[in-house]
Amino acid sequence: MTLKDCLRKVQRQKFAIGQFNFSTVEQLRGILDAAERMKTPVILGTSEGESKFLGLKEISALVEISKMKYKVPVFLNLDHSKDLDYIKKAIDFGYSAVHFDGSGLSLEKNVKYAKKVVEYAHKRGVLVEGEIDSIKEKSLTSPDKAERFVEQTKVDSLAIAIGSAHGMFKKAKLDFERLKQIRKKTNAFLVLHGGSGVSDMQIKKAIKLGINKININTELRLAWKRTLAKSLKAQEIKPYKILPKVQKAVQEKVEEKVKVFKNE
Repeated sequence: MTLKDCLRKVQRQKFAIGQFNFSTVEQLRGILDAAERMKTPVILGTSEGESKFLGLKEISALVEISKMKYKVPVFLNLDHSKDLDYIKKAIDFGYSAVHFDGSGLSLEKNVKYAKKVVEYAHKRGVLVEGEIDSIKEKSLTSPDKAERFVEQTKVDSLAIAIGSAHGMFKKAKLDFERLKQIRKKTNAFLVLHGGSGVSDMQIKKAIKLGINKININTELRLAWKRTLAKSLKAQEIKPYKILPKVQKAVQEKVEEKVKVFKNE
């Protein structure tokens, strides 16, 4: 099963696939343990910062080895990359998808560079996610602009700004009417970034209205940090005794999110 197959399936069946970011091995294992336990496909995300820390080549090798152990569909996505050369390297190292974040550019330049990414990626069977409005800003995605951007660039997925934000933004209020209009304008897979901190009720409604992929990072980082900090207060110094607790905390958080995405 390809990533496009998975996204088409969730689009038809009105649930969402989760992208969970990692930058340590215990995070990776926690995510995959959860995916196998929940019997769900999963997207592993690495931002430019995360991937530069671990290394693109090392990440690809870790994921390929993991696929031998975990019997669920696993896909690797480069998250929020603005560097075309770096995107090409990720594709060449075996990433299943790449996210070109041109939201800080003019629409004209964003389209120009997104088309270059699409041309390179599609020749190699790799999906491309585009973005036209940064969720860091207060601007929300225009349905008409979303339609034009997808038509002109041929991106497979579109990250849309409908009220969420990166980090634990507890007061997030999603603009469901805007989501409905964007869904009517394009058949591209729609992606919600900043999923951490958005209420379960809002997440479920967004999925019903057309969100196909949801990115989670901050909540996993918090689970990792809090559990690690607590574990380090004990007398134990062996990493292989400490880190399984951290891995378990990440796993539990991912399982919690998958239940929401699958409306269980």
